Amino acid sequence: MRGIRILQGFVLLCILLIPVLIIVFLKTMTTNSYDIPIYYETGVDNPLMECDFVENEQHRIPSFEFTNQYNEQMGSKEMKGKITVVDFFFTSCPSICPVMSTEMERVNDMFRDEDDVQIYSISIDPEHDTPEVLMKYADLHQATKGKWHFLTGDKDITYDLARCGFILPAMDGGDVPDDFVHSDKFVLIDGEGRIRGYYSGTNSKNVDDLMVEIKILLYGKK
Repeated sequence: MRGIRILQGFVLLCILLIPVLIIVFLKTMTTNSYDIPIYYETGVDNPLMECDFVENEQHRIPSFEFTNQYNEQMGSKEMKGKITVVDFFFTSCPSICPVMSTEMERVNDMFRDEDDVQIYSISIDPEHDTPEVLMKYADLHQATKGKWHFLTGDKDITYDLARCGFILPAMDGGDVPDDFVHSDKFVLIDGEGRIRGYYSGTNSKNVDDLMVEIKILLYGKK
């Protein structure tokens, strides 16, 4: 009888030790890491763009200031110290923009209560997309005030910013919506103005990856 109790006690001790041994193994024999790249650390090498890139230096988003749907001035200054997701669109876009904006709603919802994350959707058709037009579009996509900013500004500055700041294609379509050219990419910018990732705004899996990497940046992991 006594031998059976000793055996039962030994088995119980082994069962209790298993989780401890697993934890010790994981801490000593494995590492948890997830690297998010930093783009253009030695400058941007793209001869197809007429931009004044600085050679051999980390590329950062240049200074800019636009107007949001609330007639507030927003730009690079408000990006400092925050994680910003940026895309280029226009409200009369007949193709990819509605899908992109619907996907961006997910980012807005996920980080609705996170003060250190914000969204800039920048119009490439500023002549049509006034703050009033952008307000209606923001309401359509249930944009959180103070979180998701729809921006409009000078056309030349906007296109230079897309090409030379965010390194994305952009082409003016004039009066024909189908002739506008812009990227479907969401761009992840860290609090230092560095580009950390590009994600297709028409691909839900890519947007899932974006949201995971935003969380990693928030927790200070690189």
